[in-house]
Amino acid sequence: MNWLTEYKLPIGPWARTMVDWLTDNAYWVFDGISEILETLIDGILWLLQTPHPLVIVALAAGAGYAVHRKISLAVFIAVSLMLIINQGYWEETTETLALVIAASVVCMAVGIPIGVYGAHNPRFFAALRPVLDLMQTIPTFVYLIPALILFGLGMVPGLIATVIFAIPAPIRLTQLGVSSTPTALLEAGEAFGATKSQLLWKIELPYALPQIMAGLTQTIMLSLSMVVIAALVGADGLGVPTLRALNTVNIAQGFEVGVCIVLIAIVLDRFFRKEEGGKS
Repeated sequence: MNWLTEYKLPIGPWARTMVDWLTDNAYWVFDGISEILETLIDGILWLLQTPHPLVIVALAAGAGYAVHRKISLAVFIAVSLMLIINQGYWEETTETLALVIAASVVCMAVGIPIGVYGAHNPRFFAALRPVLDLMQTIPTFVYLIPALILFGLGMVPGLIATVIFAIPAPIRLTQLGVSSTPTALLEAGEAFGATKSQLLWKIELPYALPQIMAGLTQTIMLSLSMVVIAALVGADGLGVPTLRALNTVNIAQGFEVGVCIVLIAIVLDRFFRKEEGGKS
């Protein structure tokens, strides 16, 4: 086996050379992306942190009732958020929510068009599928290193890592939903003279909406699973006290933060989930 390892392919040096080239020649691109994403995160943080926490609790509970028409859901949202406030992790929770919301916005804004294009171009999606597999299976720490070099410490590299990890979900589910549109519906639309654009907006996307919403909930859950990893590159949020509790073996603090993360995950999942039979 020595002959097989003697001539090692320089995969690592190739990657380092590429990152060095990007750092030297395309730094302005990454600076621009960083500013846009920082503005997005800061805007979400301003919306979440400027009002009194109880105002946010009331608005969240009211939105939950308005969307699903369930008193039980509104009460659950209110109790969950007030428990987080009671435990003293409201600021960290808003920072985590800002990261999750920003990641979800980016993932859906990029993922839905790619999924639609992939549904209409099977060859493109066949070529894209291995890339999506790689994005979800490669260890997160591998692409945290170039993200840290290109974007620096803070929320932005955490957001970039989260987007890379989560964006395959909306792409795959959007492609699945659009490509599974019944042929009879498309033929009926064509018979009435619908253009390709009208077929997309009036038939394919409405039919694929449950799958797209499933992609959104998957994106949110995957983004929440990245909060601790994002804290390693300087992202604020619930990942910071989690790492602190891990480093100090603080069982009490670790359990408190874990409960907060679980409550946020359940609240977001119940808010965006569409129940079977079209009932919310």
